[in-house]
Amino acid sequence: MDKVVATAAEAVADIGDGASLAVGGFGLCGIPEVLITALLEQGATDLAVASNNCGVDGWGLGQLLAEHRIRRVTASYVGENKEFARQYLSGELEVELAPQGTLAERLRAGGVGVPAFYTATGVGTQVAEGGIPWRYDSEGGVLVSSPAKETRTFPTAEGEREFVLERAIVCDFGLVRAWKGDRHGNLVYHRAARNFNPVCAMAGRIAVAEVEHLVEPGEIDPDEVHTPGVFVRRVVALTPEQAAAKRIEKVTTRPRPGTAPTGTSGTVTAAGTAAGR
Repeated sequence: MDKVVATAAEAVADIGDGASLAVGGFGLCGIPEVLITALLEQGATDLAVASNNCGVDGWGLGQLLAEHRIRRVTASYVGENKEFARQYLSGELEVELAPQGTLAERLRAGGVGVPAFYTATGVGTQVAEGGIPWRYDSEGGVLVSSPAKETRTFPTAEGEREFVLERAIVCDFGLVRAWKGDRHGNLVYHRAARNFNPVCAMAGRIAVAEVEHLVEPGEIDPDEVHTPGVFVRRVVALTPEQAAAKRIEKVTTRPRPGTAPTGTSGTVTAAGTAAGR
């Protein structure tokens, strides 16, 4: 089955108002930027997003956030986005914060049909006990807070331990970016860009992948496949320019002796792309 669609606009055309999205990436590494931009232009609003973070100001999911198109975010890290903080603290955005590993497992569980699981992470904290502010009102009061979660004791090698029940995440759509993909939807990610992309593809009922290099079926060794095509509904082949357009959040390398400093926040450098694409 050929799952390639002609454009990113076509790939996101049926994402409607109020849809839920699982969006891959970690920081700005491996984010489906082309699909996000197409969704921005498409106009869908009132979105609920599950992603490790919500981009940065003006890039990634930060573009949708700036246009007030996101209603709710489930994430583990949001520290690089000033507009995110402003909307959350002013009561314009509902935010569910989750431990990073727990978030990844909730997405994976949703993808394999496991409705919930027990984990030791968060036991004895507000993660389990409830009370984490999800939404503030305009005056700074807590309007909605996280509920208490079910806990249970299980025997372990170290003796009896308490665990907290976490529910799986299943979204209407999954948006991911892959380094390589074939027409059947089999995907390969490049190094650190693997991050949340596999689990977000699994968690979306309709997974859409933008790929930097489109190849024919059979050209990817089955042992190299990170996301099998069974999880992917649509594939968008990026142009070389789209594939090369990557940003990093912060440049932390020192300039070479005898050269002027190069690279600022948001500038792609060789050092910035070494860990992943």
